[in-house]
Amino acid sequence: MQVSGKTVVVGIFGDPVAHSLSPRMQNAAIQASGLDAVYVPFHVTAAQLCDAVKSIRAMSIRGVNLTIPHKEASCDLVDELDASAQMIGAINTIVNDNGRLKGYNTDSLGLLKALKQELGCDVAGKRVLLLGAGGACRAALVALCQAKVAWVGIANRTRNRSQQLIEEFSAKFSGTAFAEYELGSSLLSSCYEPVDLLVNTTSVGLKGEDFGFLVVDCLKPGGAVFDMVYTPEPTMLLNQARKRGLATADGLGMLAAQGEAAFALWFGQSPEPLVMRRALNLSDEI
Repeated sequence: MQVSGKTVVVGIFGDPVAHSLSPRMQNAAIQASGLDAVYVPFHVTAAQLCDAVKSIRAMSIRGVNLTIPHKEASCDLVDELDASAQMIGAINTIVNDNGRLKGYNTDSLGLLKALKQELGCDVAGKRVLLLGAGGACRAALVALCQAKVAWVGIANRTRNRSQQLIEEFSAKFSGTAFAEYELGSSLLSSCYEPVDLLVNTTSVGLKGEDFGFLVVDCLKPGGAVFDMVYTPEPTMLLNQARKRGLATADGLGMLAAQGEAAFALWFGQSPEPLVMRRALNLSDEI
């Protein structure tokens, strides 16, 4: 990669950011596309975020991704929000259009594309159970409802958060039925009709832990599990699902797919197919 005064700069803001896999996959896609650009990780703390976003204009950075803990706070720092990002209440991508900053959330597109590519799953008309009720759940909820799922259940340890999500989104998506549950052993009896797809939006499994009960018992035979967590070894949730003969996928496909969508927003073209996905080799420490 030859960097010059004409090289376009994109990157990622996060705290921490050294572990991010985005530079690996984005630079692989940039090189494969023959673009004069480079993707750089920037360690930005919460206290530095406002100045960092201003620097996008000052330094003519083409755009950035945003990761923990900046996705929600950045909404108030850009000039415009994409409709989906506004609904989700969080952004993971900023595009600098001649000094005007627009925020997008490509996680929703990333999830749907990953479900299709990794699991062959078309969610229209399906019953989907989401574990967790945080920012990742909001992005998943918008994506699934826009894709016309028939039913969405939200299971969270603190039930008032899932109740609030349902109150907010049921008015916006009248074609989808909603239900909320406690994320605990009672889930297996209260979610009495099995679901087609289970999506883990929590961080459970990142350090080898599990939910403490067989969540996969909520699934129909032939159902599928999508775990947004990605680790070098399969999570306990994925192992449980595989023992039942269920289709499974971890979060790497979603990471690549949301990155592809961000790439297209910055450069006005799609990256070479599967380049980002192939670049995500977890043999290295993440």
